[in-house]
Amino acid sequence: MATANVSGGKKQNNFLVEQLYCLPDITAQIHVPFTFISALNVFLSITAFLGNALILVALRKESSLHPPCKLLLRSLAATDLSVGLIVEPLYVTLLLTVVNEHWSTCRYVAVATSFSTYLLCAVSLLTMTAISVDRLLALLLGLRYKQVVTLKRVYLITTAFCAVSTASSTMRLFLKSLVASWYDIIVVSLCLVISVYSYTKIFFTLRHNQNQIQGHIQQPNQTNQLNIARYRKAVFSALWLQLTLVACYLPYVILLILFFYAEPSSSVSLAFTYSSTLIFLNSSLNPILYCWKIDEVRQAVKDTMRQVLCS
Repeated sequence: MATANVSGGKKQNNFLVEQLYCLPDITAQIHVPFTFISALNVFLSITAFLGNALILVALRKESSLHPPCKLLLRSLAATDLSVGLIVEPLYVTLLLTVVNEHWSTCRYVAVATSFSTYLLCAVSLLTMTAISVDRLLALLLGLRYKQVVTLKRVYLITTAFCAVSTASSTMRLFLKSLVASWYDIIVVSLCLVISVYSYTKIFFTLRHNQNQIQGHIQQPNQTNQLNIARYRKAVFSALWLQLTLVACYLPYVILLILFFYAEPSSSVSLAFTYSSTLIFLNSSLNPILYCWKIDEVRQAVKDTMRQVLCS
C-alpha cells in the first residue's frame, strides 16, 4: 500500500490503518456505511464474547478430549473471545471517530486497533496451523503420539505463539506499510501451505492404509475401526475450522495483493472495512462449529446451559 500524507502533508504516514481511516478526504463520502458496519460489529462483538465464553466453560468441564488437543481448542476460543472483548469494540470506536471526524483521536485508536487485531489474528492463524500439524502427528506417530505431543510441550508452543505474535505486532508499528503488507502475505501463505500439506498428507495416508487393508482382505478389529472413525471425525472437525478461517481471511489477503501499490481511496477503505469485519465474523462462527462438529463439546455446552438455566 502506498504511503499517504497526513495533516496537510506535514507528516508522512506509513501506517496502513491510518491511511484507510484517518484521512478526511478518503472517508468523507462513506460515513453511512461506516455507521452500519459499526452496528454490525457491536452485534458480532457480543456473539463472539458470549459464544466463546460458553465454549471455554464447556471445555474446562470436558474430560474425554486429549488434553493437548483440548488446550489448542481453548487457546483458539480464548483468542476469539478476546477479539469480541477487545478488538471489535476498538474497531467500532475507530469507525465512530471517523464518522464524528475526531481525527486526532482516530490516529491513536487506529494504532491500538491495528496492534490488537494483528496480535490476536496471528495467534488464531498459528493455532489453527498447529491443530492441523497435531492431527497429522496423531496419525503418523500412532502409539507414540501421546509421548511426543504432551501437555507441557503444547503449553510452550501456545506461549511461544503469543510471544511471537506480540513481537511481530509491535514491529509493525515501526514498519512501512509496504513491508508490513509483504509480511502479512508471507506469514499467511506459509501457514496455509503447512495446513494444506498436513491435511493432504492425512487424507493420502488414510487412503493408503485403507487400500492396504482391502488388498490383504483383512478386517480391522472393532477397536481399530472405532479409533479410525473417531480420528476421521476429529480431522473433519479441524478441517471445518480451517476452511472457515480461510474463507474469512482470504478476502483481506486478496485486497492486500490487489491494492498493493494503489493510493488510498474511499472504495479501498470501504473494501478493507468489509473484509476486516469478515475476519471478525470468524470469531463468532467458531463456537457454532465446535458445537456442530465436536460431539463432546456439544454435550458439554448443553450441560453448561442446563446448569445456567437451572440456576
